[in-house]
Amino acid sequence: MTATPTIQPSTVAPAWWVRPGLEVVDGRLVIAGREAEALAREHGTPLYVYDLERYAENANRFHEAFARHPDQRFRLRFAMKASPHPAVLRVFRSLGVPGSPDSVGIDACSPGEVLRALECGYSPAEISYTGTNLSERDLDVILAQSGLHLNLDAISQIHRVGRRAPGRQIGLRVNPARGAGYHAGLEYSGDTPTKFGIYEDRLDEAVAVARTYDLTIDTLHFHAGSGWLAGGLPSFEDALAQATAMARRLLELGCPLAEVNVGGGLGAPGRDSEIPVDLDDYAAVLARHLGALGVTIACEPGDHLARDAGLLLAEVVTVEDRAGARFVGVDAGWNLSCGYFVYGFLNEVVPCRDPLAERTWTVAMAGHINEAHDLFAEAYPFPPVAEGDIVAVFGTGSYAAAMSSTHCLRPEAPALHLRRTT
Repeated sequence: MTATPTIQPSTVAPAWWVRPGLEVVDGRLVIAGREAEALAREHGTPLYVYDLERYAENANRFHEAFARHPDQRFRLRFAMKASPHPAVLRVFRSLGVPGSPDSVGIDACSPGEVLRALECGYSPAEISYTGTNLSERDLDVILAQSGLHLNLDAISQIHRVGRRAPGRQIGLRVNPARGAGYHAGLEYSGDTPTKFGIYEDRLDEAVAVARTYDLTIDTLHFHAGSGWLAGGLPSFEDALAQATAMARRLLELGCPLAEVNVGGGLGAPGRDSEIPVDLDDYAAVLARHLGALGVTIACEPGDHLARDAGLLLAEVVTVEDRAGARFVGVDAGWNLSCGYFVYGFLNEVVPCRDPLAERTWTVAMAGHINEAHDLFAEAYPFPPVAEGDIVAVFGTGSYAAAMSSTHCLRPEAPALHLRRTT
């Protein structure tokens, strides 16, 4: 299990997660105006439920923070790997006129994501592709989309694209050797070399190779890491400062940079003690470092736009004490919500009936996959529940259904995408 921060939750269920669209009404959990337990009884469990308005609200918060810097051009894209469902993509596609300051483009990292974006009404010009280890089959799809922007993260990839598409525009994904993440294991850059990006010592070489194919470098891209919260902003700024220096070097070499893409990685809180990034602070940091370059600043969050828009409903099927530890087992597993299993992300779990009840138990919340680490929470304060009760796992609006599998031949779960009724 990946190491996670030490969190000491309160013994009373916090109301930090309550918001329009996710509320407690008459002692019942309500999402998008519907009682969560009633949805579970009607449609069965496990079941994903999404509040579509929440995606738009989260995007609008970014746009509002960017608007406080009217002299700086910003561009927002959604990291599709967080949630590629067409209903979600259409919400983002509906925001603003394409290319306008209020619009939301797409960050794609596979040919399948490119095709999905096109199917959902995006034009190639609204899609930025940043992948790794591109194959010729990948390029068959990518290069067929006129206007799609392509960021390359290895010199070998510059050769590969240059041979097939000389004269086109490209971006470079660089590695600033600085990282930020939810924990050290989620930093994409740092003292240890990673598989992502071109390091500073080969930046001039990358430019020279691009010029042999008449490729124009118009974008610098970097990604510091995933899931970082308010405490990670200084580390992100350190990576940003190094990336800015690399952008200046590209300008010195005559590259007509039009965009610096700072990637995504902004996390969303999973417990009451976790503090999200202040978007005003984030926008100010970006403008301070990159404003003088005269470029558009692009960012590509996934988790921050999507995580709190969804939950996973499951039935309690086991309540049992084992060797002094109390286990609450549910009819869902890490194959449906792998945030804790894979990334170490903490999440909140509540009973749908009386979700703010006093948490007098300490439990391990366990799934039904035949793996020892198939857990949603450990040493977790929780209200008393009984077999047959319905619980909600929060924070599954991103990197849950998108990463679901049929491990142990457990089926994937159906999903409801809801518009608010109130």
